[in-house]
Order: sequence, then C-alpha cells, then structure tokens
Amino acid sequence: MFKKILIANRGEIAVRVIRACHERGIAAIAVYSDVDRASLHVRKADEAYPIGPASASESYLNIQKILDAAAQSGADAIHPGYGFLSENAKFARACADAGVKFIGPTAAAMEAMGSKTRARQAMERAGIPFVPGTSRGLESFEQAEHVAAQIGYPVMLKAAAGGGGKGMRLVHKPHELKSALEGARSEAERAFGDSEVYIEKAIVNPRHIEMQVLADEHGNTVYLGERECSLQRRHQKVVEEAPSPIVHADMRKRMGEVAVRVAQAAGYTNAGTVEFLVDQQKNLYFLEMNTRLQVEHPVTELITGLDLVHLQIRIAAGERLPFTQKEVVIRGHAIECRIYAEDPENNYFPSPGKITLLLTPSGPGIRHDSGIYEGWTVPLDYDPLLAKLIGYGTDRDQAISRLTRALNEYFVGGIKTNISLFRHILSDPDFRAAKVDTGFLDRFLQQKHAETAKAPKAIEAAVIAAGVFAILGSGAGSTELSGANDSANSKRSATSNWTIAAKKEAMR
Repeated sequence: MFKKILIANRGEIAVRVIRACHERGIAAIAVYSDVDRASLHVRKADEAYPIGPASASESYLNIQKILDAAAQSGADAIHPGYGFLSENAKFARACADAGVKFIGPTAAAMEAMGSKTRARQAMERAGIPFVPGTSRGLESFEQAEHVAAQIGYPVMLKAAAGGGGKGMRLVHKPHELKSALEGARSEAERAFGDSEVYIEKAIVNPRHIEMQVLADEHGNTVYLGERECSLQRRHQKVVEEAPSPIVHADMRKRMGEVAVRVAQAAGYTNAGTVEFLVDQQKNLYFLEMNTRLQVEHPVTELITGLDLVHLQIRIAAGERLPFTQKEVVIRGHAIECRIYAEDPENNYFPSPGKITLLLTPSGPGIRHDSGIYEGWTVPLDYDPLLAKLIGYGTDRDQAISRLTRALNEYFVGGIKTNISLFRHILSDPDFRAAKVDTGFLDRFLQQKHAETAKAPKAIEAAVIAAGVFAILGSGAGSTELSGANDSANSKRSATSNWTIAAKKEAMR
C-alpha cells in the first residue's frame, strides 16, 4: 500500500480524497496555487506545496510542477480527482516515467476513450450502439453540411476532447451550421487545446443515464449501477440521482453488461463511467466514457455501500476487486445537488467573495461534501463548485424529503449561491413524478423567468388594493365596531411589544 498520495487538485474533491487517505492511514499531500493558500484542502492535508500563480495553466495544469511537488514530498502515488489533469494521457504517462503511480487508467486506455471520436471508433469495432454521426473529426464545413443533411436536423456538434459542455453546439437549421461549427472549434481549442469537432444526430429530449464501472489490473470488471443525470444547464449536470427512476432490473443488467464491454474493449482499469443517451422508447445509445472519478460518485456510494475512492487506491496498489458482480446490491435512493457560487438572479454568473456566514445541514440521510469554510474567500479563477449536498432514503420520496429539509437548513452568507434553485426543482410536480429529460431544466428556468416577470405587476396591484382597503376602512363602521377594532389593535400592539422585548432579551 502507498505511504503518501499527492492530490493533484483542489476544492471539495481534494478534501474527499484526503479523507480517504487518512482513513487508510496514508499521508495526504496537497498542492495549491497562490490564491488557494488558505483553502480547506490545504488545511486538511499532512503536507502542502505551492505550485504557482492562480492561473490553472501555470499551477494545477502544469505537469512538471505537480511532479516536482511529488518528488519533493516523497509521494509514491498521485490522485488527479476530476477536471484539470484527470483525463490527460500525457500526465498519466509522465507519472509512470517518474516512477509515481497514477491512480486511474493507463495512458493508453485514456487515449482510447478520452477522445470522443476515438471512443466512437472503438465502439464501432466492438458493435456497441452509438448515436448516428461521424466517428472522426470534421475536416470541412462542406463535410459537416453533407453529414447533417444525411442524418437530419437537429444535430449536435461536439469537441472530440470535450467535457463539461465545452465545445458543444446544438444546431436546429442549416443556416446555423457554419457559425456553430466555427464557435465549437474555437471554444474547443481554448478549453482543451484541441479544435477537433465531430457531428452527431441530436436526440430530442433524451434522458442522460450513466453506468459506473470498476476494473482491477487482473482482468476483473464490474458495474455498480446507474445514475440519472438528465437535469443539466448548458450541458452541465446540476442534479444527479441513483438509481434512475426509469431503469428496471433487466434494463440495468443490459446497460451494465454493455458498459463492461466498453471498458474491456479499451483495456480499462480503475474507476470509470460509461454514459448513455436513452430515447423516449428506452433505446440505449453509447455517448462517451469518462476516464476518471465522477463529480456525482457519492450517490453510487450511498446506494451500494462501497467507497469508490478507497477502491481506486486499492486497485492502483495492485489489489484485486474484493467482490464479484453478484455481490453488488443496490439499496435505497440518493440525490445530489451541486452547490455553486453563482447568482441565480444574474444569469447564474459566478459569485466570488468572502463567506461571512456558513450554516451547513446535517441529520438523517444527509451527506455534505464540501471544500469551503466560514471566512474563506471564494476565488474567481476556477470552477465555482463549492460543495455537494446529497440526500439518501429508503426510496425516492424519502430522499427528496430529506434533501428538501437539508436545503432549508443550508445558508451561505457573503456570496450568492444556487441553493434556492434546488428548493424550486425538488418541489416541482414533474420532478417529483420523475418526468425529466435533458431539456427539463431549460424549460423549468424559462417558466420561472416568466413567473418572475409577472410578479412586479402582481405586487403593484396588491399594494394598490391594500391602500384602497385602508382608505375605505378608516372612519367607517359603527362606534361598536370601531371600539372592537381599537381593542384588537391594542392587543396586537401589546403582543408585538412583548415579542420584540423577548427577542432583545434572547439576543443579549
């Protein structure tokens, strides 16, 4: 077993991995940029090493600086978390060359599945069904135009090296295609340093369902159940749950077996996720494979009772999987909300700043994976994910009830967050009935925006009505009625004064 593990990441995922290291008696090494010097992951680590300026390209994405910190600390393994270098084959290979174990798949498996186009080529050879489209990057606008006409609009343009919604464009009409292709290529180049873009048929209102897989280095591969990830904004997941409300045992087995075939075709080891689109007739289409630990891994941990980070470490250390497929049992239901530092009233723009007050939820069935603390300043330089709030119950209804209660206990002062959004989502009748797809959240937000636009007029009308009522009520009615009103007003005043005095006393 490893003696020291360096976590090449920050925020809540770095804290999550540090905790797993400590549970296994392994020293946890943190790295940090200049603006992260006071971050929670630095405070919780056994050792911490500076790696440069705030810019990710000069710190968390700088392979040599990460490896220098590993050498300086004496770390014998590196956990990449998610994002940053987690799906970078060059980094995985550099770790191997430096004699440090990369806790994840091999560089070869990452190259096979990390590129969406190469993954589609591999699935084509393995006979795995995938969304109709190209299996190679588009060479010209004319080719894109030809393919789009063949498969029919709407179409989706996607970055081959993409993820997190970057380099994606939905195209409804032929006249939109040229500018969309230019935009997708430009964004892909900026985000991933690779402008390769491919095209596929856009499936209208599908569900996005993914399957967690684990594979050891001895040829054993298992699936751990699915996660429903259909609630997305700008192609980024916002709410995830496990199991999916529409997946029954036979469908789960079919999806799981396909996911295992995908992993084995790539020679995959460690934790990975195979993503599918499911149309309204419940047809499955392979979408892509994420060659890392997912943000939403806690929901799988809660319904299986397995610790995925512990298992990642054990697999990387050369151990065999400690269970078989038949021993994987799903119990209960879990739902995760991603808490972001963003302003719902300002188009969800990032909201950096100092956290002046933090009240975190707890209680039965609640898990809170966080990278923040009261008094910490949220930087503008990185993804604004603050924490993940997960509710677990014996069934979906109980998970929703517990999560709703926890959201009402949650408060972050000093910055804006999207906590209010989740309160609205969890109370929505369609969400409660599990009538969701990848377009659900866009429709939901449009409806809320329309309701908000009407609200000022309704408030104005209520104020006018209250004023008219006050004018009509003053001096009207009999002496007896007036006396009764005076008595009632006196009682209300006395009660009000008593309440105010009590509150002041309690605040001393």
